[in-house]
Amino acid sequence: MRIPRLALMAGVLASSLFAGVLSAGAAQAATVAGPGFKPVLTKSTLYKTGKLGFETCEEPQVQSGSLDEARLYFEALLGCLDKAWGPKVKKAGFTFTKPKFRVITKPDKKGKCGGFPQGGGVQAIYCRLDKTITFLLTPQIVEEPTDLQLMATLAHEYGHHLQYLTGMFKALDTPAKKTEARYLEESRRVELQAQCLSGVFIGSIWGSLGRPESDYQLLLKAKHGLGLGVIGVRDSADETHASNAANSRWIKRGFDAKSAGGCNTWTAAKSQVS
Repeated sequence: MRIPRLALMAGVLASSLFAGVLSAGAAQAATVAGPGFKPVLTKSTLYKTGKLGFETCEEPQVQSGSLDEARLYFEALLGCLDKAWGPKVKKAGFTFTKPKFRVITKPDKKGKCGGFPQGGGVQAIYCRLDKTITFLLTPQIVEEPTDLQLMATLAHEYGHHLQYLTGMFKALDTPAKKTEARYLEESRRVELQAQCLSGVFIGSIWGSLGRPESDYQLLLKAKHGLGLGVIGVRDSADETHASNAANSRWIKRGFDAKSAGGCNTWTAAKSQVS
């Protein structure tokens, strides 16, 4: 299943990431950002849980691209993601709950985060307010049934669920004033960490998928379109989700590490998350 790469953007809804989302003007007028990131981000116990250790996932074939077929594909992968990450979340000292999931064929207004973004450019979102992953299935998505991007996108959104479960989102919910630059930097670190966690899952089960190396290389070359920035306006992907090079770097880092320990974007140099 090939997702048009220039149209793909996965992430958390802007309104659900931070408690006090600023408008662009207000963010620019905000005072200087506070000190470094909190320990729950930089020293998460999730980083210390070791290799994922989940090596086999039966990936259903997607051929027709129908809603029912896609739903079955996602449900199978979600089962693998739950089995892979559940023990790690518990080992890290947190309560594990499965995310809710829904597939839609057009943007709607359901959900506590205000619904799916209108106007295109977003393929999947995670709303932490109702712990739901929503995937937009459009006719243009299905071009090749072998595209690894479908799995990567779902695993990315699951990465946001892990961030929620381990208190990372809450750590970013602060009444302190922040500059627009600070908001955007936090968005990039959040998104790149989700990319890395996606890579961890794919790297762990890679040997069971029977896929050619070319599928993985295509994933690393994926391009990103427009997304919702943390200040609530549609912005360029580089500002909110970082560059293509950074995305590829963190996916590969997770793929190689096969552990959340390789996904600490919060202590990485700014040059690594730009």
